[in-house]
Amino acid sequence: MSRHEQLKKKNNVIGIDARFYGPVGKGLGRYTQEIVDRVIRKDTENDYVIFLYKDNYDSFVVPRQGVKKVLANARWYTLKEQIMLPFLIWREHVSLMHFTHFNVPILTPVKFVVTIPDLILTKYPTQRASTLSPWLYKLKNLFYKIVIWTAVKRAKKIIAVSKYTEEDIIKQFKVKPKKIVMIYEGTTFPSPPVQYLSSSSLRSDTPLLIRRGDGGEGGKRFILYVGNAYPHKNLEMLIKILPKLRERFSDLKLVLVGKEDYFYKRVKDYARGLRLFKDDEDSPVNFPGFVPDEDLKFLFQNASAYVFPSLYEGFGLPPLEAMSQGCPVVSSDRSCLPEVLSEAAIYFDPENEDDMIKKIKLIIKDENLRQNLIQKGFEQIKKYSWDKAAEETVAVYKNMLK
Repeated sequence: MSRHEQLKKKNNVIGIDARFYGPVGKGLGRYTQEIVDRVIRKDTENDYVIFLYKDNYDSFVVPRQGVKKVLANARWYTLKEQIMLPFLIWREHVSLMHFTHFNVPILTPVKFVVTIPDLILTKYPTQRASTLSPWLYKLKNLFYKIVIWTAVKRAKKIIAVSKYTEEDIIKQFKVKPKKIVMIYEGTTFPSPPVQYLSSSSLRSDTPLLIRRGDGGEGGKRFILYVGNAYPHKNLEMLIKILPKLRERFSDLKLVLVGKEDYFYKRVKDYARGLRLFKDDEDSPVNFPGFVPDEDLKFLFQNASAYVFPSLYEGFGLPPLEAMSQGCPVVSSDRSCLPEVLSEAAIYFDPENEDDMIKKIKLIIKDENLRQNLIQKGFEQIKKYSWDKAAEETVAVYKNMLK
C-alpha cells in the first residue's frame, strides 16, 4: 500500500452509537461495552468516534489517539435522538456508523451497519412491557415499527447475534440473506473459573442476601436468575412454582439479580402477593439488585442451578456466564436457546409448570447430572469469544469502507 493510500485510509472515521455502554444499558450494555472496548484496540487503521450518553460518558476512557468520545445526550427511543444524532454524525465527519441496536435515526446521513440482537419489540408488542398509557403506547409502538423497518431497509449490513435471530430477520423483513452477518456474542468470565470464591472474599457492603452452607440435604440452597425483568423473561412463572419446589427442598430460595426498575418492582409486588417476599433475608425470594461481577461470580459458583425461563431471546448471554463459573443451567427450550446452549443445559417448556418443576428438581437432586452439565458448560462456552466477535465486527467495517 502506498503512502497516499495509507493516509487516505487513515481518514476513515467510524462512529459507534454507544449510548447503551455499560450497566446503564443492561444486557445490551454488556454487548456494546465489550464490542466497543475491543474494536478500538484491534483496529488502529481507522479513527473512531464513540457517542455516549450522560450516564456513561465518564465511565468510558479514551484508550489511544484516533479515538474520540462525544456526548450524545439523547435517550434512546426518543424524538430527540432522531434529531440530535444525525447532526452529531455530520459534525464529526463520520464515514461509517455502527448502531448497536435498531434505534437508528431515520435521517442518518451516512452508510451504517446495525446490530439487531432480537425482535422482541415486534414479536412481543405488549403494553405490559411499557409504563405508558394505552394510547401513548400504541403511538410509540407505531414509531418503533417505522424506525426498525427503516433501519433494516437502509442498513448496508445487519449483524445478527444468532442463527435464530438471522432467520427471524429474514422471515419478518424479507431481507436477502447476504445482507446479514451472523456474529455470536462472547462470554465475560473465564472458564474454568480462575478462582473459586467464598463468602469471605466478598466486600463487607455487598448486598447479597444468600450464603450457601456445605450443600447436601441440610445445606442452604438457592436457584439463580440474572437479567432484566421484562414480561417475556417469564419471572412470574419461576416465582409461582417456588412453593412446589420447596415442598421437596424446604430450604430452597430463589435469587433474582438485576438493577431495580419498574419491571423488577412489579415482579417484587407479585412475589409479595404470594407471600414469598417481605424485604428481609428470610424471604424465599430474594432481590439483591444490581450485583458487580466479582459478587456475581460468587452467586454463580454457589447456586444449585441457574434457571432461565425466558419465552424469547436473541442470544442468551447470562446462562453462558453461569456456565463459565461452573453453574449448571436449566433453560427454556424457546427461540435461540437450544442453538446457543446446545447439550450443556437441560430444557423445559417455559409455559408448563410441571415440566419446569420436574427439570429443576432433577438438577438439584442428581449430582452426577450436575457435574456432567458443568463439564459440558465449560466446553460449550469455548465457542463464544468477545475477541472473536470484535474481530468479525471490524471485518464488517473494513469491507464496507472498501
